[in-house]
Order: sequence, then structure tokens, then C-alpha cells
Amino acid sequence: MTTNAPDPHQLPDVSDKTVSVLGGTGEQGRGLAQRLARAGQRVIIGSRSAERAAAIAEQMGANVQGATNEDAARQGDIVIVAVPWDGHRELLESLATELSNTIVVDCVNPLGFDKQGAFGLDVAEGSAAQQAASVLPDSHVVAAFHHISAVLLLDESVESIDTDVLVLGDNREATDSIQALASRIPGIRGVYGGRLRNAGQVESFTANLISMNRRYKAHAGVRITDV
Repeated sequence: MTTNAPDPHQLPDVSDKTVSVLGGTGEQGRGLAQRLARAGQRVIIGSRSAERAAAIAEQMGANVQGATNEDAARQGDIVIVAVPWDGHRELLESLATELSNTIVVDCVNPLGFDKQGAFGLDVAEGSAAQQAASVLPDSHVVAAFHHISAVLLLDESVESIDTDVLVLGDNREATDSIQALASRIPGIRGVYGGRLRNAGQVESFTANLISMNRRYKAHAGVRITDV
């Protein structure tokens, strides 16, 4: 029996897409912006301060420019959300119009910290990504980039990052595009991880990785076998 199901290994060419990173002056956002720019992607760093974003973009060199979060959201074909959890909902609600009909990639991990280490926080919607989807009904929300060490992303001596990126979402075109985007970073592979409703455990698993990294003094990521 034949099937017309698309080959999951055949991904689109996203090299011409502009990627905006909201919260791009923080470590995770800055690291992702730097890696994507080095891979040839046009990147816009968004920040509350256009001046700060421009200064960091200038340090990165070619393919990167700085802007306010609002302008970055408006100009990006793909918009990565890398802001602190505390300001997550408020920022996205303020940019709902600018992010309409856009692929929005949420990489926020709602975590708490105490004397025993990191732990996942309860989110009313189920996850940060699901919260994003609830306040951005006209966007294509994807969950991805949760498990990459910012230290590795920012370390220019690290040429290849040995990890997979789990990509979750409800729109096949959007998840395929983000798998392709992740795979443009040397060493990284984008792997489909399920529907957006499963994003909660992916976000929370970051707490386990933090515990591993503290115990072993490492920068552990995730590899998926047999796919």
C-alpha cells in the first residue's frame, strides 16, 4: 500500500528568511542570534532598548542588526522569543498585531530555583509555548531551542554544537521550517517532537539538564536516536 505522506527528512530552504530574536540581548537570545548569523541567516536582535540592541548587533558584525522588540517582531519572517519568563505574557500580548501570520518560536523555560536546584514551574496553559499560542491566536507558535547551553552558543571557539533541537507545534509547515532553521547551525539537528500540547515536559526537562551540568560540570544537550 502506497502513501502520500511527506518525507519527514525533507525540509524547506529557509536561508532567505529574516529571523528576529526578541530578548536578543540576553545570553540565550544573543547566542542563538550569533550562531544563526554565522550560518548566513539575516538576524534582527530585538530589545526594549534599540540602542543596546544596535550596540550588540554591531559587535556580531555581518547579517545582524538591532531594533526595538516591536520593530523586530514586525520585520521577522520567523520570530524567536527568548525573554525571561516573568515578562513573557506581557510582551507577547503587546506584540500580537506585529506577530500576526508569523512563525513564532518560543524557547522560554518556566523554571524556579531554590536550594535544591532548578525545577519546572506550573503554567496555567500547560507550558510557555501554549501560553504564547493563547495570546497569539493569529500566529503559528512553535516550541524549540530549549536545551542548548548559552555558554556553548556564545563560545566562538566551539565550532559545532552536538545536540538535537526538539521542535513541537500544530502546523506542519511551521515545524518543518524551524527544524530546517535549527539544522543550519553546525552540529545541531531539528527533530519533530510532537504537538504543542506536549511542550510542557520539554520545557521542564531543562531543569534536569541544569542538574546534570552542575553535577558533571558539563554543557549537556539532547540526542534522539534512530531517526
